[in-house]
Amino acid sequence: MVSTTVATLCAVTLFAPSSSAENGNADCKNLPGERSVSGWTNYEELGKRLAQIEATSHGRVDVDVIGESHRGREIYAARVGTGDRVLLITSEIHGNEKTGTEALLQMLKTLGSSGSPQAKAIRENLTIVAVPKFNPDGAELNRRQNDFPWSEVVQKFPQLAGTNAPYYYSNGAQGFDINRDFSADLTAEPSPGTRPTNETLPGMYLTNESRALRDLYVDLRNEFGKVDAYVDLHHMGPCSQNNDTEQYVTVSLDYPPLGSEVDGNPRYADWPLLDQDGSRRHALAAALGMINHGGNGNAQTSPFAGGVSRYVHYQVADGYSFDRDYAGQARSAFALNGSATVLFEVRGQSHAWGQKQNGVLTQVVLAGLFGIADRMADKSVDNLDGDHFFDLPKYW
Repeated sequence: MVSTTVATLCAVTLFAPSSSAENGNADCKNLPGERSVSGWTNYEELGKRLAQIEATSHGRVDVDVIGESHRGREIYAARVGTGDRVLLITSEIHGNEKTGTEALLQMLKTLGSSGSPQAKAIRENLTIVAVPKFNPDGAELNRRQNDFPWSEVVQKFPQLAGTNAPYYYSNGAQGFDINRDFSADLTAEPSPGTRPTNETLPGMYLTNESRALRDLYVDLRNEFGKVDAYVDLHHMGPCSQNNDTEQYVTVSLDYPPLGSEVDGNPRYADWPLLDQDGSRRHALAAALGMINHGGNGNAQTSPFAGGVSRYVHYQVADGYSFDRDYAGQARSAFALNGSATVLFEVRGQSHAWGQKQNGVLTQVVLAGLFGIADRMADKSVDNLDGDHFFDLPKYW
């Protein structure tokens, strides 16, 4: 039944033919480039909006500080719900990927104030913890990396003196891609012997941001026994197309890209809690939420006719093997510890579109998040067939 639903709606609703005008810069030749970030929620505004959501939630939303960025900005986490299942969500781990932040603020406001049956069911059956601006320094600079020069890293971790920076450090930005700084060993500390030289190796927990999220994850696991699901909200390129439809992609979803799917993830035999099918089921729940939203990629209502797709994963084609084993990503580290993890990749960076298109994309992300939350709350996610995730079109 799920497979039929996915196939039918993807073909009819998400991938209806569209004109260039309906598809929002469909030729991808005249993108606006670097836009002002004034239309997005900045760090100062985030604190005010979270305080307002908390104050009007009648005690349902609790806002806390889980750490500070390297430049001293507080990293906020908001918690709502009293259920036994835990859903952890982060946005702006890359500081120029901002639709997830807006979607999370809308989600928190709805769950904090709504008396609808949907909101009540989610609050009663889930505990949702959202970190809406995980990389506040990078967000203020509107760039991917945080702000942490290697010279200051060595001051903080003197054991690294004389050691080269890991592969995910940018000399140009003088900062790190935080989403490579994680390790499944939640007790790991930086050392010269663990410096990763490529993406198949875990990160070092060098950044304040990764350490704050690790601590939050450990605290939730200690409290509940398990973090059931983790969702990480990102952006991708603006001009990616589905191979099956040649439409531009609205959102791509993925499960953890760990090891080769041909040889059975041999690098992770020592991590028996890894459940790739569980991650696929939660990713499928997100897709169904977007599909049921109806406006996602519908050429009659949206400037983005492309819909939900599968993100690029392991493949062998024309003699070329592409593994994409990213051990240092947060979703990989948490998946190896037993959480179902889902990646959202939204079309275009935060500067690529105007406010109308960004608003459309924010609503699609919100629909995907509620797709997961609804199905976790009623436990129907447990009965989905993870193999139906592969019914979604692939864009690579």
